[in-house]
Parts: sequence; C-alpha cells; structure tokens
Amino acid sequence: MSEAQALEGKTIVLGVSGSIAAFKAVEVLRRLTKSGANVVTIMTRVACQFVGPLTFQTFSRHPVMLDEDAFRSTDPRMKHIWMAETGDLVLVAPATADIIGKYANGIADDLLSTFLLTTVAPVILAPAMETNMYTNPIVQTNMARLKALGVEVMEAEHGVLASGKVGQGRMVEPEHIVARVLERFATPAVPHDLIKRTVLVTAGPTQEPIDAVRFISNPSSGKMGYALAEAARQRGAEVILVSGLTSLTPPPGVKFHSVRTACEMHEAVVREYEKADVVIKAAAVSDYRPKQFIPYKVKKTEDVQTVELVRNPDILAELGQRKGKRVLVGFAAETEELLANAQKKVRAKHLDMIVANEVGHAGSGFQSDENKVLILHDNGRIEDLPLMSKQQLAHEILARVVERLTDME
Repeated sequence: MSEAQALEGKTIVLGVSGSIAAFKAVEVLRRLTKSGANVVTIMTRVACQFVGPLTFQTFSRHPVMLDEDAFRSTDPRMKHIWMAETGDLVLVAPATADIIGKYANGIADDLLSTFLLTTVAPVILAPAMETNMYTNPIVQTNMARLKALGVEVMEAEHGVLASGKVGQGRMVEPEHIVARVLERFATPAVPHDLIKRTVLVTAGPTQEPIDAVRFISNPSSGKMGYALAEAARQRGAEVILVSGLTSLTPPPGVKFHSVRTACEMHEAVVREYEKADVVIKAAAVSDYRPKQFIPYKVKKTEDVQTVELVRNPDILAELGQRKGKRVLVGFAAETEELLANAQKKVRAKHLDMIVANEVGHAGSGFQSDENKVLILHDNGRIEDLPLMSKQQLAHEILARVVERLTDME
C-alpha cells in the first residue's frame, strides 16, 4: 500500500489546543489527509486565536468542532462526540499543559477535554510549551499518569521556543507525528511488550579532544543505537537515548541527551540509570582520553608530538556492578577472536547478553545499514544471526530482552 493510501478508511480526531505550535497542526492535518485519512478537528477557544478554524476546515473538508458546539444538542455531529463513535485514533497536537492537566485529572470543562474523557480510541499527545513549564514536576506527573493509562506522549523536542529561548518544549515536527500515526496503523503490528518499562540506550561515538580542533574518536555512525531506541519506543517503552555526536535525527518520542566525551556520557548514563529497567550500551566509547587538553590549535612542527593518554570510565563495567534486577546488554566490536573476547566481556562486566560483530566485514558494522552478529547470553547460549537490517536486528535484540524480563518476574 502506498503512503497516499496508508490511512484510507481511517478517521482521526485532531485536537488543537492553545499554543503557537497550532500553526504546525495545519501541516499535520495536510499530511494526514494526503495519506488518505478522514480528519475531524476539535479546537479550543485559545487555539482559534492562533489559527482560524476555516484553515482546518478547508484542508479537512469538515466543519471544525468548537466549544460552542457543545451546547447545540440538535447538531447531529454531537452524537459522534458524546458517544465516542468518531475516531480510530485521537491526536492532540499541540497539547498544552492545560489540556494535559485536564485530561490527567478528569476535568471536562470544554469540548476537547470532554471528548478526551469520552473517547475509547487510542490517544497520542504531542506537547508544546516553554521549557520551565514542560519540566515542571506537576506537568511531568500529569504526563506520567497518562502514560501509565496507555496514552502515548511524544516527548517534546529541544530547540528554539516561542520566547526565543532554546530548550525542551518544542512540539515534534509534523512529519514525525504523521510517521508515528502511520506506524500505529501499520501491519504487521509491533508487539507492545515493553509497556511500563524504561529502556536506556547509548549510541554513537565519543570524541576526546586533543586541542581546539583535533580529537580522538572512531567511525561509529550511531545507526544501531538509534534503531534500538526507535524499536523500543515502538514496543511501548519509555526510552532514554544518550548519544555521542552523529548526523542522525533522534527518533520522536524519546528523551534525548546529546554528549561529546566518554565522561559526559558516563555522567548522563549514571544520572538516568536508576529509572531504567533495561540498559543497552550500543555506543562506541573511547577507552582513553588525552591527559591534557590544549585549548588552542597546536601548530605543525618537525618535532615528534606525543599525546599522553589516561583511561576513561568503563561505563558498562560500572553498570554491571550495580545491575540489580535490570537487564544489561553490551556490544562488542572486535577485529580478532570475536567469540573469545565477547565471552570475556559477558563475564567480566556481569552482562545478561552481549551483541558481538567483527569489524571490517563488507556490508555490516560501522556506517552500514545492516549488521551480522553473534548474541552471547550469560548462561553460555550463543546465537549466530544472519545478516539483516539494523532495524530488524534491533527488534531481534529486544525480543530477547523481553524474554529475560519475563524470566525475572
């Protein structure tokens, strides 16, 4: 089925609440209708001050549902609202702190909040607000309450906000929102076997600066870690992605930390570790860093330059010592003695399993979209998986993580 037909026969209720990001909801609507969806829009009073209802009516070819419609008992459309017969999916984009708070606490004082409490359709929220509001413990508690009830919250992104400040609170871009809607209706369905679980993933390379323009690093693209983060989110998990610098866009709906050095990655991982049920260390972390950083560009001379190195924290080994009831998965990229080296790491770092691949094989490993790996388990079981896409491999790894979680219950 083409993307233009992917939502054919599906009715989506688009809730638009009062945020400057309401202008992005027009693009969300346009993309949904382009994919074949029948879209009914509900707007709050404040939303109408940012974008006129006529704009949404023009793109959807349906009258927009407004607060005053709640008092029109003769309006035939109201049967669909109050009886929750409209909608295969409900999408609120943007979702303000106000509408999130009402929904989480059972308040129904306008049409959109009343509809949210009436519908039995699955609900996706795309929050948009200033950083201080987004990170406020009350707002975070409201979102956590909704997530626990099965509502999907697409975590706000980091970027330039309406105030001109930079921070987390920017609504996920329309193309990512619509991609998530398409995923929800895609077949075959991805199992939602990580709901109420938190998965912490590390990805990408670290960089250890030598001077103002040079650093020690490696060729990791981050593709495997990002595929794992995306797959875990698809399976219903709360996902925390800690990534070194890459050219990749973080998957929508994940909590994202961008780091540069191994020490920065160590700090971010330790800070988030207590929240995690599963930790997957897919990052290629530099084992060493220069002992001294030179804050200017070292000029070329005829003399031999020596860089003294010191050990970086072994993040995976430290996590293994504090593993508790978590599932801990490591990665091993080796140039020789793949099996023997991977087996040593499983034992030494107290891992549940390790994903091992041999660096240098054409078409797999660093930079590639595919990978060929062994999965070694702490009970001695070894699985030799065929070459497959990193997206497929991510789901294979997570299926084994789910098995381990089930065994631990």
